[in-house]
Amino acid sequence: MNQEHLVEQLFAFLVSGDRPASRQLVSEALKDDFAPEALTTDVFWPAAEMINSLYRADQLTNLAHHYSTRLLRNLVDDIQSCYTQLPRRNRRMLMFCGNHEAEELEAQIVADLAEANGYEVFFAGGGIANDEILGEVGKIHPDILLMFASTGEDLPNIRQLIDTIKEIGACPDLQFVVGGGVFSRAEGLPEEIGADLWANSPQELLEKLISDKDRRAAPDQRTVGRSRRNVRTAA
Repeated sequence: MNQEHLVEQLFAFLVSGDRPASRQLVSEALKDDFAPEALTTDVFWPAAEMINSLYRADQLTNLAHHYSTRLLRNLVDDIQSCYTQLPRRNRRMLMFCGNHEAEELEAQIVADLAEANGYEVFFAGGGIANDEILGEVGKIHPDILLMFASTGEDLPNIRQLIDTIKEIGACPDLQFVVGGGVFSRAEGLPEEIGADLWANSPQELLEKLISDKDRRAAPDQRTVGRSRRNVRTAA
């Protein structure tokens, strides 16, 4: 089974709500020596992006969207226990996301993979107010604050949160990381809101986090002063 065919098959099963067929497809892929992590990054993630893209374009019904996001999240829950756990990196990651099912699904994929890659992950999902996030930053002193958003409505809060943490000097070595569809669709947006690092996929994000040279202010990855422009509304 090649990756493209798997994505197409899984997508068809997901949008129709076919739970047994979806699970059977995953089981067959694992038997064909598809590593659990690869199945997540190369099949689940593209399927999730396809679902979100079609839904935003009004090419997927609300019913199909609900079927697919909930079923895919169930598959993600099941497979994460099969990941190979790498040695601990002694780095804490605090994660939040926008308040939508699709955002929580993609953010959970990132959280599960990051934990398997050795990070101590605290993932709260969406709907958390900035003052609570600030309190948690002060409580657990994370090395990384990762904020995941797929729509433009979350951007003002993310920017305000980054600005506030920098202004009060809380956790001066904290790395601000962003991900999600809205940052992929709007070029320059991560720098504009003050993020240190961003990526378009879980693999890319983990590679950048692991790389010391990326973390230490490589010119193409960190913000070196930014103008105070209004956050754009991303499509």
